[in-house]
Amino acid sequence: MSPSEQNDLLARASDVLATLVDPITEKPYWTANLVEGALTYANSQLQVRVRVGYPVALVAGEIRERILEALKSAEGQTPVEVEVQSAIESHVVQRNLPLLKGVKNLIAVASGKGGVGKSSTAVNLALALSRHGAKVGLLDADIYGPSIPQMLGVGGQQPHSPDGKHIEALRAHGIALMSIGFLVDAESPMVWRGPMVTSALEQLLRDTLWGELDYLVVDMPPGTGDIQLTLAQKVPVTGSVIVTTPQDIALLDARKGIRMFEKVGVPILGIVENMSMHICSNCGHAEPIFGEGGGEVLGADYRVPLLGKLPLDLRIRVGLDAGQPIMAADPDCAISKLYLDIALKVAGAVAARARDTSHKFPKIVIE
Repeated sequence: MSPSEQNDLLARASDVLATLVDPITEKPYWTANLVEGALTYANSQLQVRVRVGYPVALVAGEIRERILEALKSAEGQTPVEVEVQSAIESHVVQRNLPLLKGVKNLIAVASGKGGVGKSSTAVNLALALSRHGAKVGLLDADIYGPSIPQMLGVGGQQPHSPDGKHIEALRAHGIALMSIGFLVDAESPMVWRGPMVTSALEQLLRDTLWGELDYLVVDMPPGTGDIQLTLAQKVPVTGSVIVTTPQDIALLDARKGIRMFEKVGVPILGIVENMSMHICSNCGHAEPIFGEGGGEVLGADYRVPLLGKLPLDLRIRVGLDAGQPIMAADPDCAISKLYLDIALKVAGAVAARARDTSHKFPKIVIE
């Protein structure tokens, strides 16, 4: 192939990639996900290297096939080689707060009220992100009712401090963990006022040795009071996920949660409708015992995407009580696939955000 023919081929392929929309980020691959000068012609074939901003351990093959199919119209009979890579970067947070050391993105999982399955969603979301290939941590920010140690089967363990100032995150099912439940007796009530709680949470967040994380999922306390507001103002949050049920009462409180994050400049990555359907363990019959369509209505009112609907299924509860979340115990079942789909949408929403560039500028010190 002559040089001019090669240039024509590369131009046609470039045009195709510039208009091919990634369904995960809903932006073109070429501009949004950095096909960084990786469109070349060598060894008698067209070579494409795609770097996307979310983990691709489970979806690289789908992305490759999507690009190959689109390029058929551009490359003619020329063989095409497509390489898919993941490049997860830090993204901007509210009010230019400094990012946590080693943590690229912090995702707050919140609800306007308790009892909607926020913690179970946070646990399985973190495990799903890890299964997609990301380095993930999970912070249990519910000081009054820490449940993450029990849900992940590490209750009773105590973290280690290497220097008397910091504590090493524990690990379970492949993710880093921290909770006040590791530091206090499980049966002791936390009789603390708001300032003590927020101070303790900031210490857990900043004094924990998380290692290098792509995502730190924070299981926020339920409600929209002083604790939640203080955390949203002081903690560098990339985005939040709102968990609700389709019940009208839960939706009322979920609206308050959305507005709280809007006021402090934290973007809403999406809504998860939990307990959308009750699935009978005997016959498999699905029944919307908490109502229908609540998540869609809430998302439409605030122009926020509905990330997915999760069933009220016995296996989710049994697994968490046993310290074996369904994402860890049965990662290939239908429910786990719902969590994996939600996790990929969350990672895509983060990837579509503006990148943080503060680390690229040198610090100016005046002496």
